[in-house]
Amino acid sequence: MTPLAVADPGGLIQSVDWVAIAPPLIAALAALAVLVADLFLPEARKRLLGWLSAAGLLAALAMLLPLVLGDTRSTFCFKSGGCSYTADHFALAFQLLALGGALLTVLLSLHTVEDEKLPGGEYWFLLLSSACGAALLPAARDLATLVIALEVATLPAFALVALRRDGRGAESALKFFLSSVTATAVMLLGVSFVYAAAGTIQLQGIADGLAHAPGQLKPLAEAGAVLTLVGFAFKTAAVPFHFWVPDTYVGAPLPVAGYLSVVGKAAGLSGLALVTTVAFRPYGHTWGLVLAVLAALTMTVGNAAALRQRADTPYGAVRLLAWSSVGQAGYLLVPLAAAGYADSADPLGATVAYALIYGLVNLGAFGVVALVGGTGRLESFRGLASRNRWAAFALAFFLLCLAGLPPGVVGLFGKVVVFRAAVDAGLGWLAVVMAVNVVIALAYYLKWTALLFAPSTSADVAVPRVPASLTAALGLAASGAVVLSVAPQLVLQVVSGSLF
Repeated sequence: MTPLAVADPGGLIQSVDWVAIAPPLIAALAALAVLVADLFLPEARKRLLGWLSAAGLLAALAMLLPLVLGDTRSTFCFKSGGCSYTADHFALAFQLLALGGALLTVLLSLHTVEDEKLPGGEYWFLLLSSACGAALLPAARDLATLVIALEVATLPAFALVALRRDGRGAESALKFFLSSVTATAVMLLGVSFVYAAAGTIQLQGIADGLAHAPGQLKPLAEAGAVLTLVGFAFKTAAVPFHFWVPDTYVGAPLPVAGYLSVVGKAAGLSGLALVTTVAFRPYGHTWGLVLAVLAALTMTVGNAAALRQRADTPYGAVRLLAWSSVGQAGYLLVPLAAAGYADSADPLGATVAYALIYGLVNLGAFGVVALVGGTGRLESFRGLASRNRWAAFALAFFLLCLAGLPPGVVGLFGKVVVFRAAVDAGLGWLAVVMAVNVVIALAYYLKWTALLFAPSTSADVAVPRVPASLTAALGLAASGAVVLSVAPQLVLQVVSGSLF
């Protein structure tokens, strides 16, 4: 008898924790269901695919409940220790953001798919596939799963941007694609360097390997860490890897632009948090300084560019939100930098809390821009309160939340939490830069808010009848922001607990 190559082949077989992997798995199954249903549904009933997508994301969100109420669960584990998938508090918070953001995007997209005559089957399949990758990424605990999940979240996004057939979509998708592919190539080179230095791809194993790596491998490990960070910095739209953002958002369908600004950013941010605070923990002070500088540059460049947007520029509203999202990315990076200086993952709670707040109100702002439509000029919003008071009040509330002003109390609390994380870590200079940028951002947020209630002119664009799905999306976003402003502890309690 031929001897087996493995001494204990039965030991390689393990049970899969289906409950732990249910959220991304359900999103993936929903994507396949939409793709198959698209083959059989007549053209007149293609709209049902959007509601099927919403149902799939609702089911995925529902599967977060048993995970939140129970203990941390892991699966796809190795006999030597460590697992490839872990559903802890960090993963569940970002999965809530990814799947919830995708659900709001579906509601925002239902009328857009019809109005712009986008291919429904392809659109919903790509959106659900990207959401699956974004939900898988924060639970990944090895570099291979991390990279695969990041690409699953990103690759469908290229096609989503290109689905617009007016010329701008293809150009925007090409810029997005070329920039992303370059960043991914750099990141993969860094991953190979890290693997060579640490001898493993498990995040916790990398930390142990780098801490005890021979001195001659230290330059290789440091180079690998820097190159890996570059790839994730691109996904979060951190300066100087932000140049694709404005053109991509303008060329994409508006719900897709909102999706990229929230779910796409959340995916990159969760990956960046994992590789820094878990895998590269021995180099905390080094990447902490790098992220602090990136945070300062990102918030300054983003807010300065948003401040320069003119009211009569075509697509000015989308460009302002694009540059605003770059500035907000800078705030999100502050607690990550603080985690490097604090030599602890505790400051990450501020990033998670702020990301949840930002995602809710930013998608709501994109929803109102989609409602107004037209050429997207800021001037188109002049006197919106006299034409659609509820849309004007909703957008004003979203903008005040982003600015951190009452009655958008939840935005104020979010900024205070991020500010405190920087101060507690001894990053006083970064806290000062953040305070200056918050003041700069007030100018363009308040200017846009004032336009909503300015006297109307004959040149104003009439607001069409609001579709039911768009009303539902705006209602959910506004209600969520109001509830969190009244009871901010619902999301801010993330800061006080342990994420890992």
